[in-house]
Amino acid sequence: MKGSTRPGELHFLDPAIISRIGSMELKARTIVEGFLSGLHRSPYRGFSVEFAEYRQYLPGDDLSTIDWKVYARSDRYYVKKYEEETNLECHILLDISASMGYQSRGITKAEYGSYLAAALAYLMNRQRDAVGLVTFDDRLVEMRPASSRPGHLRSLLVVLNDVKLGKQTNVSKPLHQLAETLVKRGLVVLISDLLDDPQRVIEGLKHFRFKGTDVIVFHLLDNDELTFPFQRPTRFRDLETDEEVMAVPNVVRQQYLDEVQRTIELYRRELKSANIDYCLLDTSEPLEFGLLSYLSRRGRA
Repeated sequence: MKGSTRPGELHFLDPAIISRIGSMELKARTIVEGFLSGLHRSPYRGFSVEFAEYRQYLPGDDLSTIDWKVYARSDRYYVKKYEEETNLECHILLDISASMGYQSRGITKAEYGSYLAAALAYLMNRQRDAVGLVTFDDRLVEMRPASSRPGHLRSLLVVLNDVKLGKQTNVSKPLHQLAETLVKRGLVVLISDLLDDPQRVIEGLKHFRFKGTDVIVFHLLDNDELTFPFQRPTRFRDLETDEEVMAVPNVVRQQYLDEVQRTIELYRRELKSANIDYCLLDTSEPLEFGLLSYLSRRGRA
């Protein structure tokens, strides 16, 4: 377990522990139910995880919509939201290009991304939101339309449980393709290591904003990619092109770290200016941080 053990604080599960749990459905349930349970006991309890189910009674509302059981518990009037008031249409885009197969310890970026996608889909389904899934490398691989129908969540989890790494990265191409197909405004969640031309990726994401769609970007990087801890002369191989290069870490480390930081800051700055939420996630850190970012975005929507 990671995180503080002080009373009243939210406890987080190590991603490596999640990887040892059985099915993808069980992984998603473990992450989300544990996260929501901890949320009510934590400093983050200000987040509303019931916003998709109820709202306070307003003068003029039909009295028949009041939930009297909630009133009995809280001494306040709440009404159940109508479908058109509650349902968000969300599309989760998961990068399955070969670079997502990198891991230094624990799990790969692709596994981490799959678990995060599964947890988000489970959470959205719990909130009665319509959720869809797209996997991609340099093309759209799997496309499951957004739905809140019974059984739909399980079909998404089956896809996520059977993810196979693809080819080279071309993030912007699938982004533009999907943006052109979306009719209803909603939310797009991109999960990727973003190892592509940043300007092209940013333009692809702005295409969604141009059409009025909200966007959250989860930028996944392995801890080694963020810290470059190598000491001895090392042969590095590109997972997408198989190109190899020898390097002496002590010679190239600072230049590498500076370039990584410049790229992260570019994404953070440009996406913020486009009103796109950006969240950098180290794959050695708990997946619940991604759920916190999602709920934060929904709370401002």
